[in-house]
Amino acid sequence: MKKISLLFLLFPLIIKAQTPDADSLFIHAMAVNILSSDASHNNLHYLTKNIGGRLSGSPQMYLAEQWGAKALQAAGADNVILQQCMVPHWIRGGKDKAFVLYKEGNKQQKYQLNVLALGNSDGSGPNGVTAALMRVNNFDELEARKNEVSGKIVFYNVPFDDTLVSPFAAYGKNVIYRSIGASRAAKYGAVGMLMRSMTNTPGNYPHTGSLRYIDSLKKVPAAAMGLDDVKKLDSLFDNNIAVTASLFTYGRMLPDTIAHNVIGQLKGSESPEEIITVGGHLDSWDAAEGANDDGTGIVQTIEVLRVLKALNYHPKHTIQFVLFANEENGTRGAKKYAEEARLKNEQHIFALESDAGGFTPRGFSFEADAEAWQKLNSWKHLFSPYYGDRFETGEGGADIGYLKEALQTPQAGLNPDPQRYFYIHHAATDVFENVDIREMKLGAINMAILIYLVDKYGLH
Repeated sequence: MKKISLLFLLFPLIIKAQTPDADSLFIHAMAVNILSSDASHNNLHYLTKNIGGRLSGSPQMYLAEQWGAKALQAAGADNVILQQCMVPHWIRGGKDKAFVLYKEGNKQQKYQLNVLALGNSDGSGPNGVTAALMRVNNFDELEARKNEVSGKIVFYNVPFDDTLVSPFAAYGKNVIYRSIGASRAAKYGAVGMLMRSMTNTPGNYPHTGSLRYIDSLKKVPAAAMGLDDVKKLDSLFDNNIAVTASLFTYGRMLPDTIAHNVIGQLKGSESPEEIITVGGHLDSWDAAEGANDDGTGIVQTIEVLRVLKALNYHPKHTIQFVLFANEENGTRGAKKYAEEARLKNEQHIFALESDAGGFTPRGFSFEADAEAWQKLNSWKHLFSPYYGDRFETGEGGADIGYLKEALQTPQAGLNPDPQRYFYIHHAATDVFENVDIREMKLGAINMAILIYLVDKYGLH
């Protein structure tokens, strides 16, 4: 009888320990709703297949803005705002192409390269640029051989450092060659630039991305090539075979044009003047469908809105769901969003961004003070069932970073598994078929958890 009495007395404590708390129950309800809904699949399919690549200033970008406004309304936004900004307007202008000539014995050989002009680059003109090709493996070698550069096309062959576990770390080391490599070569008289794409993926898909010319130097045409073509060129240079390259690109910058951040709002019920931002960027490069960069981030943002409304959640703070304009070649949308927030003296208490692909979530990177960091870590157990409990310090993202500069807003970036991201980044392979919808949904679940917790409990 004593044992039975003791169990009877302990039974309420046992039941309480095994019963999920209100947060776990609500989070589970969000997860079930997102996983069982077709909304994210349908949104991503429409954005990629019906609209496609969405470079700033292009007709597709304006179609995407219209679609985004309707999608936010359909998801249940209390209000949708089109926030105007001026953006760069670069056009590719034609089909980029390149080939190399070399001698094999006494026979002249011609090898076609698969290339993509770098964004914002000036074209070669219809007659192209033909010159001796010069391979360099880094900027130090360029400097050491600067007297050889004049009149040549410089080929930067700088592979990713595969010893780094994070491909983003490898990308961070190498992206400077894409950004200013053309101008660094032009400084010593180069007439063009070719480069190894920003990827470690075998195959022959070139990866584009933004270039930044140094104004005081000649603007030479610049393009990236896939890794199979890099191997071919390496085999020639390694055997001391002289190579001549011809490069044909047609890009040009037009005057800045109007674009919009598309903003959906859920009004706060207790502190509507305090704003939480969640978003991704609506623009993409023109070479593909912009599925993982950043269609998935856009769809996840809309999905957070949809699930909160579907479960009749009334936020304490105003939540703004932002489809940012022009991240890829200017971040003008992000700058405008932060500038208006500063000028209006808005109170932005948190910002979250998804711009690393729709892969399985691993966690978040946070920029926040010590008090907020301690509170965030107290919530990790709520993310564990959904694979999002790896918290680390770091930048939130390119678009929300301006809020940090302007208003010291704490921020976070969703961190999906990064290993496959640079297979498709800025390449023709960034298409709907290369998104795992369930993995994308898991990312949306973790974003919804974070927004829910920050809204309910704050960070301080």
